[in-house]
Parts: sequence; structure tokens; C-alpha cells
Amino acid sequence: MNPRQPVISAPLVKGSLWMLAAGGLFSVMAVLVKLGARDFAPVELVFYRSVFGFLAILPGVWFKQQRLRTPYWRWHLSRSVLGTAGVFLHFFAIATLPLATAVTLTYTAPLFLTVLTLLIFRTWPGWILLSGIVLGFIGVVCLLQPTLARELVVPALLGLFGGLCGGLAFFSTRQLGQYGEPPWRVVFYFSVVSTVAAGGWILLHHPRLPSLESVPMLLGIGASATLAQLAMTRAYKEGQVLIVGSLSYSTVAFTSLLGIVLWNEWLSASEWVGLALIIASGVIATVGSQRESAPATGDHCAAS
Repeated sequence: MNPRQPVISAPLVKGSLWMLAAGGLFSVMAVLVKLGARDFAPVELVFYRSVFGFLAILPGVWFKQQRLRTPYWRWHLSRSVLGTAGVFLHFFAIATLPLATAVTLTYTAPLFLTVLTLLIFRTWPGWILLSGIVLGFIGVVCLLQPTLARELVVPALLGLFGGLCGGLAFFSTRQLGQYGEPPWRVVFYFSVVSTVAAGGWILLHHPRLPSLESVPMLLGIGASATLAQLAMTRAYKEGQVLIVGSLSYSTVAFTSLLGIVLWNEWLSASEWVGLALIIASGVIATVGSQRESAPATGDHCAAS
């Protein structure tokens, strides 16, 4: 071994730092969504988050004259519709549940993705993946037990369903990647569908212009979500998949601390155990899928 050769490579460090930055930005987005929920419905927040992402990617598509036509429009449609549903349910959970609980429920998406992949390809999971799945569902029970006792059954179950939608959306994203579809096209159609769906709902119900005081908060939601996506993409490009995938759970840690500091949302012992088990299950699923040559589950927050 060459003594001059660094033990940790620079790209590995950069990838890890990019993912930590993404985790921090996703946490900022979650805090702003919770603040915005006092004055806006979740679907309105989804609209402003989506339209910001759409306007951010549109100039690049326009000036580079990117080709939008694709033979895989069914996969794009399923990814976009499921992703939009996942984001809406995620925002709804943030508005109604403790911040750490809502964000952790979103991070059940890799768990559902792993189960879905095994069912579709009809493969028996190895012991690593199986232990991750079992730990994940035990974690969900531990996390939701105190929440259900506080009569928040519907928001908690909808948040969990949002994790399922995220897992289904990630499966469509994975298929599009295998077909050679560029990431920008996936993001573009997702932004279009979520903007049109949320905007249409607003027009049919109670269209209103945001106040000047709320504009910075709404811009902050869109900017933090877009920058987090860019940072996460950079992390997976430059870093090691297993390490970057594990560090994506930094969002849960950041939001847990922010929930305590900003809203005094102390979790019970059962909730902390559930949170830890869900994080462990996601890391195990990432490691297990890599070792057993199953599709990876590292793109946890793509639907956010």
C-alpha cells in the first residue's frame, strides 16, 4: 500500500458532503412547509414547489433544444402521477404531524421499493434484505403507535401511504433509467404534471394570489427543494452509492433536531426506536440490494 495514497478519496468526501448538503436543504424545505401550512393548503404548497422546479429547468430545456418526445410516456406518466401524490401526502403529513414523524414516514419509500422489486421479479430476498424489511415494518409500528394514540390516525396513515407512492414512483424512475431516459426529462415531466395537477385543483377551488409577506417563504420552499435535488444528484454522481445512500437519512436527523428546537416536538422513547429502526432498514436495504445485485434503493428523496 502506498503510504502517500489517501485512505479516503476526494470524490468520496465530496459525494458525502453533497448528500449532507441535500439533507440540510430537504430539512429547510420541511420546516418552510410546516410554517406555510398555517396559511396555505398542502396542495397550494405543492404547486409553488413544483412551479419553481419547472421554471428552473425550463430555460435549460429551451436553450439546449432538448428533445421532449419519448416512447416511454406511460412510465413517465406513472412516475409523475405517483410522485405528485407522494409529494402532496408528504406535505400533508408535515402540516399535521410532528416534523420528525412526517419526514421519517416518507423515508419508508425504500422499504416499499425493495418489497415491490422482490414481488415483481419474484425473487426471494437474502437474509440481509429480509432483515431490513422486517426491521422497517417494526419501526413503522413503533413510530406510529404513539401517533395513533394522539388521534392522528388519518394523517399518519396518509403519510405512510405517501411513502408507498414514493416507492412506486422510484420503481418507475428506475425503469426509465434502464431504458436510457435522461434524468432531466424525468424531472421535467414530473414538474409539468405536478404543476398542472396542483394548479388545476387551485383554480377549481379557491384561487388566490399569495401576499407579499408569504412570497419569500414560498420561494424558499421551491428553491430549497430544487437545490436539494441538484445536490443529491451530484452526490450520487461523485460519491459511493452505499455511503451516499446511508447519508441521505441525515434529513431525518436534521428535521428531528429542528422539530425539537422550533416547536418543542420531543419524541417518545417508542418513536425514537421506530425512527432508528426505519433508518437502519433503509441502510440495510441499500447494502443488501448492492450485494445481491438487486436494483438499488438509494434515491430516497427523489419524490420530494
